Amino acid sequence: MFSLFKRKPLLSQDENEKVVRAIQDAEKQTSGEIRVFIESKCKFIDPIDRAKELFAQLKMENTEQRNAVILYIAIKDRQLAIYADAGIHEKAGEEYWKSAVNKMISHFTRNDYVGGIGICLHQIGEALKQYFPFDGTTDKNELSDDIVFGK
Repeated sequence: MFSLFKRKPLLSQDENEKVVRAIQDAEKQTSGEIRVFIESKCKFIDPIDRAKELFAQLKMENTEQRNAVILYIAIKDRQLAIYADAGIHEKAGEEYWKSAVNKMISHFTRNDYVGGIGICLHQIGEALKQYFPFDGTTDKNELSDDIVFGK
């Protein structure tokens, strides 16, 4: 069966490119990895549970230094979460991640979704850079920089 109606994408092509560039910019000075997952609705009550599930599905725990971070956003449900692997979560601490989420929320309340995502990605990149700086001789991009879109 097919639909006669096309679903409007969650981000425009331009917005998508801006977010991918923000991911790439955040990863330039770190061996850490960042993924962004955006969907319409969250199937869990707590978005951190969904972020953990997606982290595992995307095999993000397989990074060599356990320094991957997923930024999860459910647009229509107005939910978001950051889930970081053990290597970076413990080093940056809980308050760091809460601060990143709060900055993103402040942009979201003004309907500046791409700006909020960009600010959050920058902050994630700063934490990764501090604890896992880029080493040009050994670092490689272990995970795709493309946004993953759910339903």
